[in-house]
Amino acid sequence: MRISSEFRRKLISVAAVSAALLTAAPASVAVAQETAPGPAAVPAAQTEAAPGAPAERLIVGYKSGASEAKSDKAAAADAAAKAEKTGEDVDFQRRLGTGAALVDLGTNPARADVADVVAQYQADPQVAYVVPDRLNKPTATPNDTDYGKQWDLFESTAGMNVPAAWDTTTGTGVTVAVIDTGYVAHSDLAANIVGGYDFISDTAVSVDGNGRDSNPADPGDWYNANECGAGIPASTSSWHGTHVAGTIAAATNNGKGIAGIAHGAKISPVRVLGKCGGYDSDIIDAITWASGGTVSGVPANTNVAKVINMSLGGGGACSSATQSAINGAVSRGTSVVVAAGNENQNVSNASPANCNNVIAVAATNRAGSRASYSNYGSLVDIAAPGGETRTSTANGILSTLNSGTKTPSSENYDYYQGTSMATPHVAGLAALMKSANSALTPAQIESAIKANARPLPGTCSGGCGAGLADAAKTVQAVKGGSSSGTTFSSTTAVAIPDNGAAIESPISVTGRSGNAPSALQVGVDITHTYRGDLVIDLVAPDGSAYRLKSAASDSADDVKTTYTVNASGESANGTWKLRVQDTAAQDTGTLNGWKLTF
Repeated sequence: MRISSEFRRKLISVAAVSAALLTAAPASVAVAQETAPGPAAVPAAQTEAAPGAPAERLIVGYKSGASEAKSDKAAAADAAAKAEKTGEDVDFQRRLGTGAALVDLGTNPARADVADVVAQYQADPQVAYVVPDRLNKPTATPNDTDYGKQWDLFESTAGMNVPAAWDTTTGTGVTVAVIDTGYVAHSDLAANIVGGYDFISDTAVSVDGNGRDSNPADPGDWYNANECGAGIPASTSSWHGTHVAGTIAAATNNGKGIAGIAHGAKISPVRVLGKCGGYDSDIIDAITWASGGTVSGVPANTNVAKVINMSLGGGGACSSATQSAINGAVSRGTSVVVAAGNENQNVSNASPANCNNVIAVAATNRAGSRASYSNYGSLVDIAAPGGETRTSTANGILSTLNSGTKTPSSENYDYYQGTSMATPHVAGLAALMKSANSALTPAQIESAIKANARPLPGTCSGGCGAGLADAAKTVQAVKGGSSSGTTFSSTTAVAIPDNGAAIESPISVTGRSGNAPSALQVGVDITHTYRGDLVIDLVAPDGSAYRLKSAASDSADDVKTTYTVNASGESANGTWKLRVQDTAAQDTGTLNGWKLTF
């Protein structure tokens, strides 16, 4: 299928949207509802800039009390009002799963025209945010077609120590949503595929002849030179989602092919990427639906995922619209695992890896060093094998694929490299953990993965998170969960002074033998009006401090969660302390209590 000239114009026009978001809003317009007391408010144009790939649509989030937040008719009327004020095409398209409105700006709008529309929305007191509907791309780097061993699972140097975890769990009872290009039939995956959905609404992107439907089959995402932008070379179909799915849950012990990390789990293919990529709006709805949320016009999900894999991304900041969808998924108990990106740059410039509440994954090569392409930085949470071809394709990641260059042909296996390939290693691990202990929350899963990582065998310049994920150690640490063992608690409330000295609350632990566990559970209950200001440490009896939470740009309130700490080097008995400090002015709070579960 050829993309129409009109669609090509659409692909180019996001530059106008982005530039408008960077320059259109008056400096006096602040994102009050996203900034909360604490850090100074900043102009909306600064907080919602930097798109990924081209688009010409806006995602508009309304405040919860606005009529436009609840009524499609009101949102459409608001778009018509904006059109009348600016003289531009502004059309309400649909409601996203998060409640935001998707607005179309017509064909090929000029930069100044987009700026006018954006400024109107930003000046509206009922609008919480306005962001571009960006195109996202698969983050894989495909390699040659040789067959070899799965060093990424088994090899002692740079593998993820997966087989030893299978004595405990294989992922049974957990569904992983692979939000990607969809699924092309493969006999080494078929037994573990359950129902998914095709969320691509634009037929020029979907290339399957229709819009959204219940069939997430991948028809191929090939394109000609310059079809997806000037200077972009032609590409054959990637079958990217199928490769990712195979790493997570390819059938195992079936006498053929490869082994999946969580081969007892199920894969729900959720299609959002097609020709030239996929829009934020479709990805937002996919995140919402996959995690059990409601999306207008889409049937309820009967295969709700407790883990989401997103091996995709684009440039720029995490938009409020995407963050809202991720927060919703996590609040429903779904872990969101995201590729750090392949640009060899700081992950702070890559969305959605730079969003809050995700597990951002960097890629390592067969030597255990950061792969040369992998993004890095303080926002990376963990590293996992992603492969890197030097002299042999066997240095990549082998998984399920298809031999078709455009449309599906015969099934096969092939090596790819990329943070796209590292991400499903961690999503598979999350599925193993959830299967071993169904009570684990997304925060506990992330914390345990980090606490039980091992140092990179090689090197990482720029920051690769907590280290190389270790499946066996992590699964063993969470088996049985925080409900087992002995709990020691403190219910004494302690005031947290505003921008003052740290406070400490003690717990005396007695009657334990030996050292603390590698998955010590630290339950924290704090009331605070701006939790981003807080720094929280666990202090062991010998004075060693374990950072539970750093100060961050996070406008939500309260800290009521459980952290997992590898305290295996500490004596269990003695006085443990929770240290809390407010690091910025304007907010106060109270440590209501905390507990240790051994």
